[in-house]
Amino acid sequence: MRILSSYHVSAKPVFVRSIKLHLAAIGFLFGATIAQSLADPASEKSGKQFCVCIDPGHPSENNDGGAVTNGLREVTVNWEVALLLRDELGKDGMKVVMTKKSEGDFVTNKDRAAIANESDADLFLRLHADAGKSTGFTIYYPRKEGTVHGVTGPSKDVLQSSAAAAKQFHTAFATALEHKLRDNGVKGDEDTFIGSRQGALTGSIFSETPTILVEMVFLTNPTDAEWIKQDRNKQTMARALAAGVRAVRDSR
Repeated sequence: MRILSSYHVSAKPVFVRSIKLHLAAIGFLFGATIAQSLADPASEKSGKQFCVCIDPGHPSENNDGGAVTNGLREVTVNWEVALLLRDELGKDGMKVVMTKKSEGDFVTNKDRAAIANESDADLFLRLHADAGKSTGFTIYYPRKEGTVHGVTGPSKDVLQSSAAAAKQFHTAFATALEHKLRDNGVKGDEDTFIGSRQGALTGSIFSETPTILVEMVFLTNPTDAEWIKQDRNKQTMARALAAGVRAVRDSR
């Protein structure tokens, strides 16, 4: 079994943590949970820290993501944005689990889903960069069951929660990008190359948690490639992704 790669940064100042310790002691004496009032919003609602499993696409059984397109390799773009997003979410008080330890780490799509499942993630967020004749970003989610390796999934609950998460994510994500890229909307997995053959993407089929796949740009489009090549725009992308994640978290 793979060892999960996790990252978490507490954004609360030292004096706040000290206050929480004193409040926790008082709560213990009086049977109260006063310290919970200083917890992050998601913790107050669900009783646990919101956990995001970030899946930087490739290398996997389908593609190593290493082809150079307009001077960029998809596997590198996915990884660099994922690291920036990890930092953004960590500063926001969320628990973050990564499906890979390094850019070139080979992980099958089934195992990527297993990592999200084992971490009890609240959201399985998959990052990719597209190829084709179009431009801009697209949000995908499992709209119906698919079958691969003799397994049919995801469950009805995951289908419903993924649909809700995709819509919540898309609205906040698109708003944060401020029309810097074309918005291709929210689509079902079956509209992807792999999904069209299986009914859903492999990672979705094996997922037990809400799952979204973001095609951030079309690397085959020279304008998109030049945009994502800039460090400031990778940061813009990461912040927009974080806004989408916060929208999903805050809806709970």
